[in-house]
Order: sequence, then structure tokens, then C-alpha cells
Amino acid sequence: MLHFKLSRLREDIPALLKLAAPLLVGQLAVIAFGVLDTAMTARYSADDLAALAMASAIFISIYVGLTGVISALAPIAGQLFGAKRFDEIGEEVRQAGWLAIGLTLLGCLILTNAEQILKISHMTADIEGKARFYLNILAYGLPASMGMRILMALHNAVSRPAVITVVQLIGLGLKLPLNLLFIYGGFGIAAMGGPGCAVATIIVNWFWLIITLSFVLLDRFYQPFQIFSRFSMPDWHRIWTLLKLGTPIGFSYLIEVTSFTFMSLFIARLGTTALAGHQIIANMGTVIYMVPLSLSIATMTLVSQSIGANQQERAEEIGWSAVFFTTCLCVFIGCAVWFSKFALLDLYDPPAAVKAFSVPLFFFIAFYQVFDALQVTAAFILRAYRIAFWPMIIYAGSLWGVGLVGGYLLGFNVFGNTPQFLQGASGFWAANSISLGLAATLLLYLFRRTAARFEATHPPIQV
Repeated sequence: MLHFKLSRLREDIPALLKLAAPLLVGQLAVIAFGVLDTAMTARYSADDLAALAMASAIFISIYVGLTGVISALAPIAGQLFGAKRFDEIGEEVRQAGWLAIGLTLLGCLILTNAEQILKISHMTADIEGKARFYLNILAYGLPASMGMRILMALHNAVSRPAVITVVQLIGLGLKLPLNLLFIYGGFGIAAMGGPGCAVATIIVNWFWLIITLSFVLLDRFYQPFQIFSRFSMPDWHRIWTLLKLGTPIGFSYLIEVTSFTFMSLFIARLGTTALAGHQIIANMGTVIYMVPLSLSIATMTLVSQSIGANQQERAEEIGWSAVFFTTCLCVFIGCAVWFSKFALLDLYDPPAAVKAFSVPLFFFIAFYQVFDALQVTAAFILRAYRIAFWPMIIYAGSLWGVGLVGGYLLGFNVFGNTPQFLQGASGFWAANSISLGLAATLLLYLFRRTAARFEATHPPIQV
């Protein structure tokens, strides 16, 4: 069986790359939004940067949780696309719209009443006010963000991610001048500082939604899906199906985000140098992570389409091909990062103390990528099979239990027997790497069991 799977790499890898390449470009464009906001606000004032950092952390936690629920549309629509049940895709999109409305109301309620969350940080009244203003502004863009997430899930499901990527790149081109206008002021508009980033963001979000909706409405490719053919009242069975799959996905995203957030908070206790070094490595890891993430989304699309076409063996083959290729690619990336560590650090141009602190952490990021590639690929394959609850439990136990708790015990030498090289930030990165390795092992085992069950209960179609 392994030989047969390896023989399919020549077919599977180009199919994955065809879908993953535009996804990667789009993901990097979205990351560039955060880079622009941080760099441009830092030039305005330190207080505005502090407010941006706190407000962004709160917003991202809310955003990934809510949009994670909506992302359940992708594997469901992908299976329908593979089964050629095109008209049902339109109904799923409409029901996802109703779900998005409910989730948007919840998100806006939190964003506009974030005082208690902000007080945890013990910021000054001025910074807290700027952060609150930032979140209030973003609430106006949340409906567009949720609507866009539905359209992204649709395009991923039907193998058309390039459409979203083009729109994202156009939005990135708009973001820079809008940031300049609203952060620093001009043309009669007063300078807003950090909150100006939020104004620029919501304008781009609504632009994305309007352009993409117009494209879906006018392009003939989408006509078989009958998305706008009629109005649908809420179908609680379909909405419950989306919630049943999407809620664990949303919590899984939240677990990943909070595990890194708390990791940063703990490392902050080690001092400014440690936190700065950790942030450089974490930022580098985030950029690299876009590679396996994009391949994983592409894998989910192809696997879900094969499941919908009742080609269960083919679905498993694509899954294992993706695991093999993504892991090999990330091994190469990890080695490249290790051997290029000094050149990469020079791009950030940190102080000498921060640079010296960061160098040992490259050892962890080099093999961390391999475990990350394994776990994210397995997780997205399982979502194609509509399996999300057990992966959520695995993430909670590994990332929170082993990663955070283990990192705390190692990093702060709680029991007094931690080796010197695993104390401090290195201990947190080591524990996080081990937690990802554990998650990858369990998720791959779950994929194997799930694929075997599907093949036994759904006789494959010979093609």
C-alpha cells in the first residue's frame, strides 16, 4: 500500500500545489496587514502601539473562534461538490449566512463591552481608552469579516482559492494608503493613531466582501450552486450540522492562539530581552507556518471532494501523500532556517543582547516545523471527514496540558532539576514542540482509524 501511495505523489503533489500556492500568497497578504499596522503605529507613539497590541490580541482571539465555526462550511460544501450535488451548496451557504449573523451579534457584543477584559492588563487609562476605541471600530467590520469567511470557505471547497487571493492582494494595496490617512491624518481627517488601523481595516473588509459577492453573483461558474436563486429561512438541522462541526474547530483555533498568547505572557516574566527574542522567533514561525497551513487547506479540499465522490480509498491516498510531502518540505525549511539563522536575525536587526538570546531558540524552530506540519495536516484531513471533536480534545490536552504546563515547569525550573539549556524561554519552546509532536501522533492515528472505518462502511467507486 505504501508503494502505491508513493507512486501517486506525482499526481497528488501538483494538485496540492495548484490549490496551496494561491492560498499561501493570500495568507502572507493577511500577515502583512498586521506587519503594516505594527510598523506604522510604532512610528506614531509607544502608547498607541501598546493599545494596538492589547486590542489586537483580544480581537484575534474572538475572530479565530467565530470564523472557525464558519469554516465548517468548507468540508461540507467540498463533499457536496465532489458528489456533484451543486444546488445543495447554495443552501449550505445561505444557512451559513444565518449562522454568521448570530455569531456576528455575539462578537459585536463582546467587542463593544471589552472593559473587563482590558482591565486585566492594568494599562493606563489613556492606553485602555485607545484599545477600547480600536475594538469598538472593529465591531463595525465584523459583519464583513464573517461574510468574507463564508465566501472563503466556499471558494476553498470548489477549488477556486485564487479568486480570494486576488481580492486579498488588492486589499493589501489599499491598506497602506488607508493606514497613512487614518493613523497620521490628512485631507481634513484628524490623526487617529492606533485606532486609525481599525478604520482602514474595516474599509478593506467591506471592500473585500462587496467585490467577492459581486464576482460570485456575475460569474457563470457559480450558477449551478444557486446561491442567490431564492431566500431561505433558517434551517435548524443544517445550522446544527454546521455548529456541531464548526464549534470544535473554533475552539481548536482558540486553543492554538491562547497557548501562544499565554506562552508570551509567561516568557515576559523573564524580562524584556527574553520577550523580544521570543517574539522574533514566534513571528518567524508564524510566517513559516503559512506553508503547511496552505497545503493543509488544499488537502482538506481534495480529501473532502473525494469523500463526496465516494472515492474513500482515493481520499486516504491524498491524505497520506499530503502528510509525506508537507513533512518533507518542512524538514527542508527547518534545515534552511537553522543554517540561515544569523542572516534571518539580521533582517530584524535586534540589539546584540536580543540577538544572542534568540540564536539558541533556532534549534527548536528547526524541528518544531516538522511536528507542526504533521499535526496541522492531520487536523485538516480529519475536518474533511467531518471529525473535529476529538482533535479539539487532543489539542487541549497537548497544547495546554503538555505545552503550557510543561513549559512553565521547565522554563521556571519549578522542581529544581531542569537542565540549564531547558530553562527560560527554551523550556517553553521545547515543551511546545513536544506537545505538537504528541498532537501529531494522536491525530495521525485518528486519521488512520477514521479512513479505515470509512472504507469499510462506504464501498469505493472504481474509477
